[in-house]
Amino acid sequence: MAIELNRRYGTAGTLDQATVDGALRSYMLRVYNLMASGLALSGILAVLTFQFGFAATAIPTVSIFVALGVLLVMSFGVNKMSAKTLGLLYWVFTATFGIALSTIFLRYTGTSILRVFFITSGMFGAMSLYGYTTKRDLSGMGSFLMMGVIGLLIASVVNIFLASSMMQFVISVITVLVFVGLTAYDTQRIKSDFNESNAEEITGKQAIFGAVSLYTNFINIFMALLNLFGGNRE
Repeated sequence: MAIELNRRYGTAGTLDQATVDGALRSYMLRVYNLMASGLALSGILAVLTFQFGFAATAIPTVSIFVALGVLLVMSFGVNKMSAKTLGLLYWVFTATFGIALSTIFLRYTGTSILRVFFITSGMFGAMSLYGYTTKRDLSGMGSFLMMGVIGLLIASVVNIFLASSMMQFVISVITVLVFVGLTAYDTQRIKSDFNESNAEEITGKQAIFGAVSLYTNFINIFMALLNLFGGNRE
């Protein structure tokens, strides 16, 4: 790792462990700040969209497709785009996703949304801390968890036609478990990606995609917990 950091910062000799740890903390803080800022932007736009009466229109539906489209553009264009361009697209992604999230205020009470948000924050924080600090190699979890995500997508599509409340309950429980696991796995992967990178541009791109991974994990846990514990509006 010291050699990689020497390449990145142009230093001579071997960096001590304190310098290595400091550089890693700085990088991870960058990822967490991006993720938290994205969540904040999404939350603000969700509230504003609801307050101005647009949550009950087609705008949130259009926004979710725009957000997914932007994410695809980011994924396929990562090698051609600069970190600055990817950063701009990240803000577009979180903004449009926030508009799409405004519909939760039509179904759930504000109090229950806030309560579930804090529960989600606690779960996410605990699992991300575990992924960052554990010495256990979590790479083996990746394929298993991604299979779980695919299974959830298939089950969700099937339940659109079945409209089974029991099946939705099971899907929500499994969603929480899968994305809690992905939070720990992704945190360790983001940490490892930093150790392997040797260019500031690459590191910038990795920080953005790291933030996207953690953002989507948080949102999926939040939405699943809302479905389980959110108080419906009368």
